Amino acid sequence: MTDDRLQGASGEVVARALREKDALPGTGGFAGTLPDGRAVRDVLGRYPLFTDRDSGAASHDPTALDVPVRLPAGVVRSPDGDEQVWTLPSPDPYADDGAAVAALRTAIDGRVDAVAGTDLAVAFSGGVDSATVAALSPDAPLYVAGFPGSPDVQAARETARLWGREESLRVVHLDHAAVREHAVTVAHATGRTNAMDVAIAVPLIAVARRAREDGYRKLSVGQGADELFGGYDKVARAPDDPRVEADTVRGAASELLAGLPVQLERDVLALRAADVEPVAPLLHDHVVRVALRLSGRQLVSERGERKVTLRRAARASVPDRVAFREKRAAQYGSRVARELDRLAREAGFERSADHHVCRYLTDLAGEVPTVKRSLGAI
Repeated sequence: MTDDRLQGASGEVVARALREKDALPGTGGFAGTLPDGRAVRDVLGRYPLFTDRDSGAASHDPTALDVPVRLPAGVVRSPDGDEQVWTLPSPDPYADDGAAVAALRTAIDGRVDAVAGTDLAVAFSGGVDSATVAALSPDAPLYVAGFPGSPDVQAARETARLWGREESLRVVHLDHAAVREHAVTVAHATGRTNAMDVAIAVPLIAVARRAREDGYRKLSVGQGADELFGGYDKVARAPDDPRVEADTVRGAASELLAGLPVQLERDVLALRAADVEPVAPLLHDHVVRVALRLSGRQLVSERGERKVTLRRAARASVPDRVAFREKRAAQYGSRVARELDRLAREAGFERSADHHVCRYLTDLAGEVPTVKRSLGAI
């Protein structure tokens, strides 16, 4: 049986958003089917949704469908085809840096209710993103995953100590057996065996599984911060970085934001495979509205400091040393990417061949679901 229920928002809210073409109607995202049978997914794709190419049945789980076809973000799908109903607005930026910081702080603080309760844990790697989220849940346990001595484990321990939350920190030490096990789970839940997606999702699912074993059903995550607030090096280097087409920092940030729905699909499906539901405070519409109004210099300072407005807003709730810490992405900070490379070579997949880690993961996982990108995909 497939599950096509509307998740993330009420039918009334989604119906109003459709009537008013409001891309950011005050939710944390939504996806599902409407009473008339149309399938919908919010503008940032914060909830995944798929339809079967042949039957038209909808599900939040691609493995429940014979030929799952991804519903793109901001789209309404009906028997007549796909219609792009919502696109992100491009408002004028804040003229005043202080006003931008204050607005972001207010928007983030407004997410406290979303991360309340005793069934919530926090994915925590010691950087500004996860610390900002953790500050909203001062009584929640903090979970970090990584190989012993990895930068993420060290950063999480240091931040917890600076914050006086050492007793709340729970470290999930990874080894090769755990990486192999989690990699297979990620591949089967998401249909992906590329090296980057698996390396990103493995520490996330490791944290989620341990949190679920400890009795927590929700995991607060800092997803979206890099895309919304200018966290990528290629955004900071625009227009001189060949990895982006935009000729401004603000344009490059928008370019990266367009790829967020596919990343969120991976993360949500991986977490749900661990029987944990993600909560992403930084991806709520109120926070997104502020982020979209940030100018280039409010994303990346003249000195090249990335996520500058987020860091300044975070100072109200986290130590400065944490707010301004530079940290590598989770796949590197946990050392999962490095160890996947080692596992691939040990299994006989040489670096000299193209995509040796991807080929290793494909061999390791076996048959995985294939998610089509469009209704016409075969």
